Amino acid sequence: MREQWPCTLWIVRHGQSAGNVARDAAEAAGHHIIDISERDIDTPLSDLGRTQARALGHWFGQLPRERQPQVVLCSPYVRARETARLILQAADFAAGDVRLRFDERLREKEFGILDRLTVHGIRQKYPELSQQRSHVGKFYFRPPGGESWCDVILRLRSVLEMVTREHGGQRVLMVGHQVIVNCMRYLIERLDEEQILTIDRRGDVPNCGVTSYEYDAKSDQLQADLVNFVAPLRQAGAPVTTAPDDTAAPKP
Repeated sequence: MREQWPCTLWIVRHGQSAGNVARDAAEAAGHHIIDISERDIDTPLSDLGRTQARALGHWFGQLPRERQPQVVLCSPYVRARETARLILQAADFAAGDVRLRFDERLREKEFGILDRLTVHGIRQKYPELSQQRSHVGKFYFRPPGGESWCDVILRLRSVLEMVTREHGGQRVLMVGHQVIVNCMRYLIERLDEEQILTIDRRGDVPNCGVTSYEYDAKSDQLQADLVNFVAPLRQAGAPVTTAPDDTAAPKP
């Protein structure tokens, strides 16, 4: 059976999380540790993050029915699950019209021993790792117990294979994390290391920002449509936030 791309693919970063807020506060104060008690997996949305998710859900709900998502693939992390749930609630899709699936391959990049450390904390506690990361670069650097961008890309390749096998011709919404959005762009747009890191340096992926692709029959490929689209948030009066997730990845 010939594999087929979805007709529409949306990739969305979760709404602002309590971890994003705590990280910003810790970095601004020059602290070494991000003051949050939950595991990264269990970090919930902030109040603003919930507002952002509802605003995006209203936008999806206003699309013509034949343009709305049919399948939602979601990271199992709490902040992504809450985002997907609020999008579906606010969109008010007809019962049974959308299938929600959780997939651990869409989880956040794992930070290993650098988890919960700020940039200041990494430099103070693990100066050799900080130097190694600067030398190797974030694309290939793998912290002990964690992942590099290449590791994330490897698991996302199997996600795309599954999507073409099981959801060809459908409208698919993915809800994940900042690195997931960028690594999916790397795969779909056939970028190289320099190109995706240039995109990353331009700015963080907005919370509840939408990057989307439409299937082009002539090229038999997905073609970029929207990139970090935040108009639904602005239209709803929800502030746009761009806090990074990767504590070990300061912009050069």
